[in-house]
Amino acid sequence: MRLAAALIAATFAASVFAKLPPPTDEDKAKVAEAAAKAAWTEKVGLYQLCLAMDRTAAAYRKSLKAAGKDVPVPVATAPCADAGPYMSTITPAAPKPLEASGAHSPPAMAVSPPSTKATAAEIAGGAKK
Repeated sequence: MRLAAALIAATFAASVFAKLPPPTDEDKAKVAEAAAKAAWTEKVGLYQLCLAMDRTAAAYRKSLKAAGKDVPVPVATAPCADAGPYMSTITPAAPKPLEASGAHSPPAMAVSPPSTKATAAEIAGGAKK
């Protein structure tokens, strides 16, 4: 029983010590792109939070004013900085032209014009009845 348990443990232990291949340049670029996108998302979140805090402070001052209470002087803070649209650092691959992609061409050679009034029987060689 102990021998079987030892063999099972040795089998699984061998896979733990296996090494992964080094990342390729493409993998490294994807990781860098994900990090850049996460940083941009963080900036957008901070911008939206800043706008929400400004709206909340404005609503609080307005409610104080409506209640006839003294409105405290607002503290000067930095303006909200918009992150702008996301710009990818990876340049997209140039699309193939339609002629090279084969998207519109059938794989076989044409045996008749594309617009013919002949029936399938006439094309196959049989007589139309």
